[in-house]
Amino acid sequence: MKAGVIGATGYGGAELLRILQSHPQFKIESVYSSSQQGKSIIEHYPHLTDVVPLTLEEIDPAAIAKKTDIVFLATPSGISTEIAPALLKEGCTVIDLSGDFRLKNIHDYEKWYRKTPAPQEWVDKAVYAMPELNRSDIKDTKFISNPGCYPTATLLGLAPIVQNGLIEESSIIIDAKSGVSGAGQTASFHTIYNELNENFKIYKVNAHQHIPEIEQMLSGWGYESPISFNTHLVPMTRGIMTTIYASLKSNVSQEELIKVYNEFYKEEPFIRVRKNGNFPATKEVYGSNYCDMGIGVDTRTGRVTIVSVIDNLMKGAAGQAVQNANILCGFDETAGLHFTPVYP
Repeated sequence: MKAGVIGATGYGGAELLRILQSHPQFKIESVYSSSQQGKSIIEHYPHLTDVVPLTLEEIDPAAIAKKTDIVFLATPSGISTEIAPALLKEGCTVIDLSGDFRLKNIHDYEKWYRKTPAPQEWVDKAVYAMPELNRSDIKDTKFISNPGCYPTATLLGLAPIVQNGLIEESSIIIDAKSGVSGAGQTASFHTIYNELNENFKIYKVNAHQHIPEIEQMLSGWGYESPISFNTHLVPMTRGIMTTIYASLKSNVSQEELIKVYNEFYKEEPFIRVRKNGNFPATKEVYGSNYCDMGIGVDTRTGRVTIVSVIDNLMKGAAGQAVQNANILCGFDETAGLHFTPVYP
Protein backbone atom coordinates (compact mmCIF):
# COMPACT_ATOMS: atom_id res chain seq x y z
CA MET A 1 0.00 0.00 0.00
CA LYS A 2 1.42 3.38 -1.01
CA ALA A 3 1.92 5.78 1.90
CA GLY A 4 2.63 9.49 2.00
CA VAL A 5 3.90 11.52 4.95
CA ILE A 6 2.99 15.20 5.26
CA GLY A 7 5.22 17.04 7.71
CA ALA A 8 8.06 14.63 7.09
CA THR A 9 10.70 17.04 8.43
CA GLY A 10 9.28 17.07 11.97
CA TYR A 11 10.26 14.57 14.66
CA GLY A 12 6.99 12.69 14.33
CA GLY A 13 7.45 12.57 10.57
CA ALA A 14 10.98 11.23 10.96
CA GLU A 15 9.70 8.45 13.21
CA LEU A 16 7.04 7.56 10.67
CA LEU A 17 9.73 7.24 8.00
CA ARG A 18 11.82 5.05 10.31
CA ILE A 19 8.89 2.70 10.85
CA LEU A 20 7.41 2.69 7.36
CA GLN A 21 10.67 2.12 5.48
CA SER A 22 10.79 -1.44 6.85
CA HIS A 23 7.05 -2.09 7.06
CA PRO A 24 5.95 -5.28 5.26
CA GLN A 25 2.77 -3.71 3.81
CA PHE A 26 3.29 0.04 3.51
CA LYS A 27 5.69 1.58 0.98
CA ILE A 28 6.78 5.19 1.40
CA GLU A 29 5.73 6.66 -1.93
CA SER A 30 6.19 10.35 -1.20
CA VAL A 31 7.04 12.91 1.47
CA TYR A 32 5.71 16.44 1.79
CA SER A 33 6.65 19.75 3.38
CA SER A 34 5.09 23.21 3.39
CA SER A 35 8.46 24.97 3.54
CA GLN A 36 11.16 22.72 2.07
CA GLN A 37 9.60 21.34 -1.11
CA GLY A 38 12.16 20.56 -3.80
CA LYS A 39 14.81 19.56 -1.27
CA SER A 40 15.85 16.02 -0.52
CA ILE A 41 14.66 14.76 2.87
CA ILE A 42 18.31 13.79 3.41
CA GLU A 43 19.29 17.47 3.47
CA HIS A 44 17.19 17.83 6.60
CA TYR A 45 17.84 14.38 8.05
CA PRO A 46 21.23 12.96 6.96
CA HIS A 47 20.56 9.83 9.00
CA LEU A 48 18.07 8.83 6.28
CA THR A 49 20.82 8.60 3.63
CA ASP A 50 20.22 5.47 1.49
CA VAL A 51 17.13 4.75 3.62
CA VAL A 52 14.54 7.24 2.32
CA PRO A 53 16.02 8.79 -0.85
CA LEU A 54 13.02 11.01 -1.61
CA THR A 55 12.48 14.65 -2.47
CA LEU A 56 10.06 16.75 -0.43
CA GLU A 57 7.03 17.68 -2.49
CA GLU A 58 4.45 20.46 -2.36
CA ILE A 59 1.27 19.75 -0.40
CA ASP A 60 -1.35 19.42 -3.14
CA PRO A 61 -4.25 17.14 -2.04
CA ALA A 62 -5.31 16.24 -5.59
CA ALA A 63 -1.76 15.30 -6.59
CA ILE A 64 -1.21 13.43 -3.33
CA ALA A 65 -4.35 11.37 -3.88
CA LYS A 66 -3.07 10.20 -7.26
CA LYS A 67 0.17 8.89 -5.74
CA THR A 68 -0.91 7.47 -2.39
CA ASP A 69 -3.47 5.22 -0.74
CA ILE A 70 -2.93 6.38 2.83
CA VAL A 71 -1.56 9.66 4.16
CA PHE A 72 -0.06 10.36 7.56
CA LEU A 73 -0.37 13.97 8.70
CA ALA A 74 2.49 14.77 11.08
CA THR A 75 1.81 18.49 11.16
CA PRO A 76 1.51 21.01 14.00
CA SER A 77 -1.98 21.70 15.29
CA GLY A 78 -3.95 24.11 13.13
CA ILE A 79 -2.67 22.75 9.80
CA SER A 80 -4.72 19.56 9.43
CA THR A 81 -8.03 21.41 9.79
CA GLU A 82 -7.86 22.24 6.07
CA ILE A 83 -5.57 19.54 4.67
CA ALA A 84 -7.35 16.49 6.12
CA PRO A 85 -10.82 17.27 4.69
CA ALA A 86 -9.29 18.05 1.29
CA LEU A 87 -7.47 14.70 1.23
CA LEU A 88 -10.58 12.81 2.34
CA LYS A 89 -12.61 14.45 -0.42
CA GLU A 90 -10.00 13.17 -2.89
CA GLY A 91 -10.48 9.61 -1.60
CA CYS A 92 -7.41 9.25 0.62
CA THR A 93 -7.32 7.43 3.92
CA VAL A 94 -6.00 9.85 6.53
CA ILE A 95 -4.20 9.29 9.84
CA ASP A 96 -3.88 12.68 11.57
CA LEU A 97 -1.28 12.94 14.34
CA SER A 98 -2.19 16.52 15.30
CA GLY A 99 -4.77 17.60 17.86
CA ASP A 100 -7.10 19.16 15.31
CA PHE A 101 -9.81 16.47 15.33
CA ARG A 102 -9.47 14.91 18.79
CA LEU A 103 -11.95 17.09 20.65
CA LYS A 104 -15.54 16.49 19.61
CA ASN A 105 -16.62 19.85 21.03
CA ILE A 106 -15.11 22.36 18.63
CA HIS A 107 -15.55 25.15 21.18
CA ASP A 108 -13.24 23.22 23.52
CA TYR A 109 -10.68 23.05 20.72
CA GLU A 110 -10.89 26.80 20.18
CA LYS A 111 -10.55 27.45 23.93
CA TRP A 112 -7.65 25.09 24.68
CA TYR A 113 -5.68 25.22 21.41
CA ARG A 114 -6.47 28.87 20.66
CA LYS A 115 -6.91 28.13 16.99
CA THR A 116 -9.83 28.09 14.57
CA PRO A 117 -11.45 24.64 14.71
CA ALA A 118 -12.26 22.41 11.79
CA PRO A 119 -15.90 22.28 10.68
CA GLN A 120 -18.03 20.14 13.02
CA GLU A 121 -18.98 17.72 10.23
CA TRP A 122 -15.32 16.69 9.78
CA VAL A 123 -14.66 16.50 13.50
CA ASP A 124 -17.64 14.14 13.76
CA LYS A 125 -16.23 11.92 11.01
CA ALA A 126 -12.84 11.52 12.68
CA VAL A 127 -12.42 8.40 14.82
CA TYR A 128 -10.36 9.01 17.96
CA ALA A 129 -8.31 5.83 17.91
CA MET A 130 -6.47 4.28 20.83
CA PRO A 131 -6.32 0.60 19.81
CA GLU A 132 -6.35 -0.90 23.29
CA LEU A 133 -9.46 1.07 24.24
CA ASN A 134 -11.62 1.37 21.10
CA ARG A 135 -10.22 -1.06 18.53
CA SER A 136 -13.66 -1.88 17.10
CA ASP A 137 -14.20 1.75 16.03
CA ILE A 138 -11.08 1.79 13.86
CA LYS A 139 -11.90 -0.81 11.23
CA ASP A 140 -14.76 0.96 9.45
CA THR A 141 -13.33 4.40 8.82
CA LYS A 142 -11.01 6.28 6.48
CA PHE A 143 -10.21 9.05 8.93
CA ILE A 144 -8.33 8.51 12.21
CA SER A 145 -7.45 11.12 14.79
CA ASN A 146 -4.38 9.84 16.60
CA PRO A 147 -4.36 10.49 20.38
CA GLY A 148 -1.94 12.84 22.06
CA CYS A 149 1.18 11.60 23.80
CA TYR A 150 0.23 12.57 27.36
CA PRO A 151 -3.35 11.28 26.95
CA THR A 152 -2.03 7.95 25.65
CA ALA A 153 0.13 7.31 28.71
CA THR A 154 -2.56 8.66 31.05
CA LEU A 155 -5.64 6.93 29.64
CA LEU A 156 -3.92 3.56 29.28
CA GLY A 157 -2.92 3.88 32.92
CA LEU A 158 -6.43 4.83 34.06
CA ALA A 159 -8.67 2.63 31.89
CA PRO A 160 -8.69 -0.55 34.01
CA ILE A 161 -9.58 1.16 37.29
CA VAL A 162 -12.04 3.68 35.82
CA GLN A 163 -13.89 1.21 33.63
CA ASN A 164 -14.14 -1.21 36.57
CA GLY A 165 -15.52 1.55 38.80
CA LEU A 166 -12.76 1.25 41.38
CA ILE A 167 -11.98 4.91 42.10
CA GLU A 168 -13.78 7.85 43.65
CA GLU A 169 -14.96 10.83 41.63
CA SER A 170 -12.90 14.03 41.88
CA SER A 171 -9.81 12.12 42.98
CA ILE A 172 -7.61 11.86 39.87
CA ILE A 173 -4.32 13.75 39.98
CA ILE A 174 -1.81 13.32 37.15
CA ASP A 175 1.82 14.38 37.43
CA ALA A 176 3.35 14.07 33.94
CA LYS A 177 6.90 14.54 32.66
CA SER A 178 8.17 14.61 29.09
CA GLY A 179 11.39 14.78 27.14
CA VAL A 180 11.93 17.91 25.05
CA SER A 181 11.27 16.27 21.64
CA GLY A 182 7.57 16.69 22.41
CA ALA A 183 8.04 20.43 21.90
CA GLY A 184 9.12 19.90 18.27
CA GLN A 185 11.97 21.58 16.41
CA THR A 186 11.04 25.22 16.84
CA ALA A 187 13.25 26.69 19.53
CA SER A 188 11.76 28.63 22.43
CA PHE A 189 13.24 30.15 25.56
CA HIS A 190 12.16 27.12 27.62
CA THR A 191 13.73 24.55 25.28
CA ILE A 192 17.13 26.09 24.58
CA TYR A 193 20.07 24.20 26.09
CA ASN A 194 20.96 26.77 28.76
CA GLU A 195 17.41 26.70 30.15
CA LEU A 196 16.74 22.98 29.86
CA ASN A 197 20.04 21.39 30.80
CA GLU A 198 20.36 20.43 34.48
CA ASN A 199 16.89 21.83 35.04
CA PHE A 200 13.36 20.57 35.66
CA LYS A 201 10.41 22.79 34.72
CA ILE A 202 6.66 22.73 35.14
CA TYR A 203 4.75 24.33 32.27
CA LYS A 204 1.17 25.13 31.23
CA VAL A 205 0.07 24.81 34.86
CA ASN A 206 -3.58 23.64 34.94
CA ALA A 207 -3.83 24.78 31.31
CA HIS A 208 -2.43 22.03 29.09
CA GLN A 209 -4.42 21.41 25.89
CA HIS A 210 -4.47 17.65 26.57
CA ILE A 211 -6.71 18.08 29.63
CA PRO A 212 -10.02 18.11 27.69
CA GLU A 213 -8.86 15.15 25.58
CA ILE A 214 -8.33 13.06 28.72
CA GLU A 215 -11.58 14.24 30.29
CA GLN A 216 -13.49 13.48 27.08
CA MET A 217 -12.49 9.81 27.27
CA LEU A 218 -13.05 9.58 31.03
CA SER A 219 -16.54 10.99 30.60
CA GLY A 220 -17.32 8.25 28.10
CA TRP A 221 -16.39 5.72 30.80
CA GLY A 222 -18.69 7.35 33.37
CA TYR A 223 -16.10 9.45 35.24
CA GLU A 224 -17.51 12.98 35.05
CA SER A 225 -15.27 14.97 37.41
CA PRO A 226 -12.51 17.29 36.22
CA ILE A 227 -8.93 16.10 36.69
CA SER A 228 -5.81 17.76 38.03
CA PHE A 229 -3.18 17.44 35.31
CA ASN A 230 0.21 19.10 35.15
CA THR A 231 3.23 18.65 32.93
CA HIS A 232 6.96 19.04 33.34
CA LEU A 233 9.94 19.26 30.97
CA VAL A 234 12.78 16.89 31.79
CA PRO A 235 16.29 17.34 30.32
CA MET A 236 16.11 14.26 28.09
CA THR A 237 15.21 13.79 24.44
CA ARG A 238 12.48 11.15 24.52
CA GLY A 239 10.04 9.66 26.92
CA ILE A 240 6.94 10.35 29.00
CA MET A 241 6.24 9.27 32.55
CA THR A 242 2.81 9.87 34.02
CA THR A 243 2.42 9.28 37.73
CA ILE A 244 -1.29 9.00 38.44
CA TYR A 245 -2.96 9.20 41.85
CA ALA A 246 -6.58 8.35 42.72
CA SER A 247 -8.65 7.37 45.75
CA LEU A 248 -9.95 3.81 45.81
CA LYS A 249 -13.62 3.13 46.58
CA SER A 250 -12.87 0.03 48.61
CA ASN A 251 -10.03 -1.93 50.13
CA VAL A 252 -8.31 -3.50 47.15
CA SER A 253 -4.87 -5.00 47.62
CA GLN A 254 -1.95 -4.19 45.35
CA GLU A 255 -1.87 -7.82 44.17
CA GLU A 256 -5.60 -7.75 43.33
CA LEU A 257 -5.23 -4.51 41.39
CA ILE A 258 -2.30 -5.86 39.37
CA LYS A 259 -4.51 -8.83 38.47
CA VAL A 260 -7.17 -6.38 37.26
CA TYR A 261 -4.61 -4.73 34.98
CA ASN A 262 -3.22 -8.01 33.67
CA GLU A 263 -6.72 -9.25 32.88
CA PHE A 264 -7.70 -5.97 31.20
CA TYR A 265 -4.62 -5.96 28.94
CA LYS A 266 -4.02 -9.69 28.54
CA GLU A 267 -4.53 -9.61 24.74
CA GLU A 268 -2.65 -6.36 24.10
CA PRO A 269 0.73 -6.78 22.38
CA PHE A 270 2.15 -3.40 23.41
CA ILE A 271 1.06 -3.17 27.06
CA ARG A 272 3.40 -4.57 29.70
CA VAL A 273 2.19 -4.60 33.30
CA ARG A 274 5.01 -4.92 35.81
CA LYS A 275 5.08 -7.49 38.58
CA ASN A 276 4.23 -6.55 42.14
CA GLY A 277 6.69 -3.99 43.52
CA ASN A 278 8.26 -3.19 40.14
CA PHE A 279 7.85 0.18 38.40
CA PRO A 280 8.96 1.20 34.89
CA ALA A 281 11.40 3.85 33.70
CA THR A 282 11.25 5.80 30.44
CA LYS A 283 14.46 4.30 29.09
CA GLU A 284 12.87 0.83 29.24
CA VAL A 285 10.49 1.74 26.38
CA TYR A 286 12.87 4.04 24.45
CA GLY A 287 12.40 3.73 20.68
CA SER A 288 9.57 1.20 21.00
CA ASN A 289 5.78 1.10 20.80
CA TYR A 290 5.39 -0.30 24.32
CA CYS A 291 3.53 1.23 27.21
CA ASP A 292 4.86 -0.13 30.51
CA MET A 293 3.04 0.41 33.78
CA GLY A 294 3.38 -0.35 37.46
CA ILE A 295 0.70 -0.19 40.16
CA GLY A 296 1.04 0.57 43.86
CA VAL A 297 -1.60 0.78 46.60
CA ASP A 298 -1.07 2.90 49.70
CA THR A 299 -3.16 1.21 52.42
CA ARG A 300 -2.60 4.17 54.77
CA THR A 301 -4.31 6.67 52.49
CA GLY A 302 -6.52 4.40 50.40
CA ARG A 303 -4.98 5.75 47.24
CA VAL A 304 -3.55 4.02 44.19
CA THR A 305 -0.45 5.14 42.32
CA ILE A 306 -0.13 4.16 38.65
CA VAL A 307 3.12 4.81 36.80
CA SER A 308 2.77 4.67 33.01
CA VAL A 309 5.68 5.24 30.61
CA ILE A 310 5.89 5.53 26.82
CA ASP A 311 8.20 6.90 24.15
CA ASN A 312 6.38 10.11 23.19
CA LEU A 313 7.45 9.85 19.54
CA MET A 314 6.47 6.18 19.24
CA LYS A 315 3.48 5.00 21.28
CA GLY A 316 2.73 8.69 21.81
CA ALA A 317 2.74 9.52 18.09
CA ALA A 318 4.16 7.64 15.08
CA GLY A 319 4.10 4.11 16.52
CA GLN A 320 0.46 4.38 17.53
CA ALA A 321 -0.37 5.95 14.16
CA VAL A 322 1.07 2.92 12.33
CA GLN A 323 -0.66 0.57 14.79
CA ASN A 324 -3.95 2.32 13.94
CA ALA A 325 -3.20 2.15 10.22
CA ASN A 326 -2.49 -1.58 10.49
CA ILE A 327 -5.89 -2.20 12.09
CA LEU A 328 -7.71 0.06 9.66
CA CYS A 329 -6.16 -1.68 6.65
CA GLY A 330 -6.67 -5.21 8.01
CA PHE A 331 -2.97 -5.95 8.52
CA ASP A 332 -1.32 -7.60 11.52
CA GLU A 333 -1.64 -4.96 14.24
CA THR A 334 2.02 -5.30 15.18
CA ALA A 335 3.37 -5.14 11.61
CA GLY A 336 6.42 -2.91 11.36
CA LEU A 337 6.43 -2.29 15.10
CA HIS A 338 8.54 -5.12 16.48
CA PHE A 339 11.11 -2.78 17.97
CA THR A 340 12.99 -3.89 21.04
CA PRO A 341 13.51 -0.83 23.27
CA VAL A 342 16.93 0.78 22.81
CA TYR A 343 18.97 0.33 25.99
CA PRO A 344 20.91 1.86 27.63
